[in-house]
Amino acid sequence: MINHPAKVASSAKNGKKTSKYIAIATFGSLGDLYPYMAIARELRQRGHRAVIATNEIYRHLIESAGIEFRAIRPDGLINVAEEGEFIELLRDSQQALDYGISYLIAPHLRATYQDLVAVVREADLLLTHHLLAFAGTLASETTGTPRVSTVLSPVSFMSAYDAYSLLSPQPTSAYERALTLIANDGILRSFRWQARYWSAPARQLRAELGLPPSGDPLFEAQHSPELVLALFSQVLAAPQPDWPSQTKVTGFPYLDRQDRQGLSAELEQFLQAGAPPVVFTLGSLMVWTPGNFYLEGAIAAQRLGYRSVLMMGQAAHQIKSHQLPEGAIAVDYAPHEAIFKSAAAIVHHGGVGTTAQALRAARPMLVVPFAYDQPDNAARMVRLGVGRAIARHECTADRIAAELKHLLFDPSYAAKASELGRLIQAENGVGTACDAIETYLENAVPRQGN
Repeated sequence: MINHPAKVASSAKNGKKTSKYIAIATFGSLGDLYPYMAIARELRQRGHRAVIATNEIYRHLIESAGIEFRAIRPDGLINVAEEGEFIELLRDSQQALDYGISYLIAPHLRATYQDLVAVVREADLLLTHHLLAFAGTLASETTGTPRVSTVLSPVSFMSAYDAYSLLSPQPTSAYERALTLIANDGILRSFRWQARYWSAPARQLRAELGLPPSGDPLFEAQHSPELVLALFSQVLAAPQPDWPSQTKVTGFPYLDRQDRQGLSAELEQFLQAGAPPVVFTLGSLMVWTPGNFYLEGAIAAQRLGYRSVLMMGQAAHQIKSHQLPEGAIAVDYAPHEAIFKSAAAIVHHGGVGTTAQALRAARPMLVVPFAYDQPDNAARMVRLGVGRAIARHECTADRIAAELKHLLFDPSYAAKASELGRLIQAENGVGTACDAIETYLENAVPRQGN
């Protein structure tokens, strides 16, 4: 049983404040969990009660970090998604977002809503991940609980001013920027028209609950009207004219897991035995469908005279060392904050959490995006001058080696990575986010009884 701070007065820099109960609702992979664990831990250290409501499979991970956990449905979602064939089929269909909303979120909307109501009924604040805007908005309104919304990556704002693409060059002239804005606006309008059916279950449930019509929870209504926390660095994206005016960019909320085991003795020995390696990782979800990513990557690194660390998940336990190119080591997992700083370069899938850690480690990167926000993040790394990007079907040893050759032997990439790394290391995303939450709670109108 997790003990939580009693609701008593606690000290703060600006005087006395009252301990609050903050419910944090999130959904998805580990990249959708770790930022909120970091925020919850900091809020607890400040004397608040912070509860994370998410899928049951994360209970042990959250509670072992000393954070209170509440389960919300659907149950077992990620266990199903971890099947490699399932993820591969989903990725190849080019309908990952459609599936995620139409099959993983919308059918469970009532159950998720009911579970969230039970969690937030007595809460002083609900903090929502963008994928829980459907149920989170409804739970907030029916219980009278104030809500602060969050986004983890810039693409979630769907800005016509800031729509990056791997296929288009950066517009330079005012004329090119105007044409790009018009084109992006048209694309977003078309997307909104196609996506109107996705939010139909939320509109239906709103009507059943007696709530007035609102904006689309995939678009403007996903954002809290009072405060939106953009949980990333301004290095990644600065506020745009069509972002909600109540948005605050906090910096990346890194979860530095001092309470968890660091690098294994075997990996530490490997790192000490030679020059910095190239690190290959596909995060916690895409690792289940790697294809030839790791083998081709290890061969490419070897051709360039570099060793490699292959973070392969469970597959690392099935592969023998003699099956790998010389100078390669396969590991299940290693904390990004520990392994990345020992790398010469990082090859990854472009998830925002992995991208954030690579930026903080000040290492050049090769991004192989799969789906969701990853292509957008990849394009940003290219345009920032810290990385290069290739499509997944281009992951041959020849192509990876050609791209890594630029990253490893052109000093401009290391110089730019070092420059941006210093900027990001100076940020305090967790502290800034928690400051904003406390300021909001101090100024919020007291909630009415339910």
